[in-house]
This record gives sequence, C-alpha cells and structure tokens, in this order.
Amino acid sequence: MSTDVKRARLAEILRGCGSVVVGYSGGVDSVFLAKVAVDLLGPGRVLAVTGKSDSIASWMEDTARDVAARFGIPWLEVETREMEDPRYAANPSNRCYFCKSELWGRLGEVARERGFAAVLDGSNADDVGDHRPGAVAAGENAVRSPLLEAGLTKDEIRAWSRELGLPTWDQPAAPCLASRLPYGLSVTPRRLRQVEEAEVALRALGFRDFRVRHHGEVARLEVHPAEAGRVAEHRSRIGAAIRAAGFRRALLDLQGYRRGALNEGLGAGEVMQLVQIGGTA
Repeated sequence: MSTDVKRARLAEILRGCGSVVVGYSGGVDSVFLAKVAVDLLGPGRVLAVTGKSDSIASWMEDTARDVAARFGIPWLEVETREMEDPRYAANPSNRCYFCKSELWGRLGEVARERGFAAVLDGSNADDVGDHRPGAVAAGENAVRSPLLEAGLTKDEIRAWSRELGLPTWDQPAAPCLASRLPYGLSVTPRRLRQVEEAEVALRALGFRDFRVRHHGEVARLEVHPAEAGRVAEHRSRIGAAIRAAGFRRALLDLQGYRRGALNEGLGAGEVMQLVQIGGTA
C-alpha cells in the first residue's frame, strides 16, 4: 500500500473506534497516535494514559507530559504495580507479558470508568516478528493496534510526525528500563535506577542510540555504529559515569547497538565481543 492509502486507513480505523484511550509512553509511536487521534476525533474523545512505574525512565514521563500539554492531548497518569508481581520481578523471557497485562488491565479500567470505547497501543508494522510477549497481553485485553492495522512503518510514522511538528519525530527508541537486564537477572528498583543514571549521563555526553545493559557489577555498553567513534573521546567520562551509577566496570560491546539484542540469547546466540572501557579488573 502507498503511504496515502495507509494514512486513509488509519483515519478510517480511528473514526470507527469512536472514542479511545491511548497507551501513551512518550515514545515516537504513542505520541503520534495520540496526536492523530485528537486531530480526527477531537480532544473529548481521546485520553492518553501513561503508566507510572520504576520501569519507565523519568525523561520519558517528562516527554509524555510536556508533549501532551503542548499539543492539547488530554493526559492521565496511572500507577502500575508490575514490580509487585514476582513473575515479573523474576525476569523470565516473557517478562513483558506480565508488565503489559498489568498496564492494559489498568487502562481497560480507565476506559470502562470514563466511557471510552476502545484501548489502543502504538505497535507498528515493523514490530511484527520480534519476540513480543506483550502483544499476547494486548490481545487478551482487546487492545487494538491501529498503526499496525494500517500497515504504517516506523519510518512513515517518523515522517508524518515531523509533518505534524511533533518533537518526538526523531527520538530514539526507548523501551522500558527492565529491557536492559538479561533474562533471569531479577528486576529490582535499584538495578533500574542504576541503568537510568548511567544512560542519563551518557545522554548528557551527546550519545543518542545506545543501551546500558546491566550484568550485575558490570555494565555492557552498546553504542550505535555511527556514534562508536566518540566512545574513545569520552572514555574516561563514560567510565566515571558507569561507576557513579554503582557498577564496578564498563565493557563496550563491539557489535554495537542493534534492535532486539536482548533476545539474541533466545536462539542459537552469538559470541559477544567486549572490550573494557572503565572500572577495575
């Protein structure tokens, strides 16, 4: 389908929903979906809802709030309690299922209490194929994915977001902080804070597409190949930031940042190529 056909299809889907609660993380897709829904349905028929949790980076929460205020998107923040679920905290490979079950359950309650007809998420056409147990939870809670249904890709969403003037149009992907922990390493507030503190420090150094992976006392840094050359330039400050966040040392993953790295161990796997960039031996 052409992009114009996809845009028309998205409008048709949203109008068919009538009134919607949008799962609104502050990321590219959910901000875009909320904005288009408000433009098509009017603010009285849209509510963007953000789940507040230790698993969500504070800067994402700030983005969600600020963009909603700037673009007239009705916004609500609700507390989610996935951290209290031992199945989630154990961090199995389907951890995301328990998190999203909690989130969509809460948003379903909001929709019913306030008289909204549908709950929507921001999944897009590029999300098909990866390991996504959260999608199972969405299906069980009757959550619709209009961007996916319309066939819109991430690049098309970014381009349309730019047309709409959304500041998130070129924002890097930002999944929950728990995705930085390898499966089997329990999810705790302290570990999530360590990851966030380290990533905030690296973002302040100008890095955009990267991840700080938590491996106990070791932080594994994945940097997009386009930014890898800057690691040596900031080596000492990166090491200091990692140690300040509570890690003993930092290792650079020579494969660099790539989508779906957390799930690589679920298949045959590859040997990690690492080099130490900070800390003690």
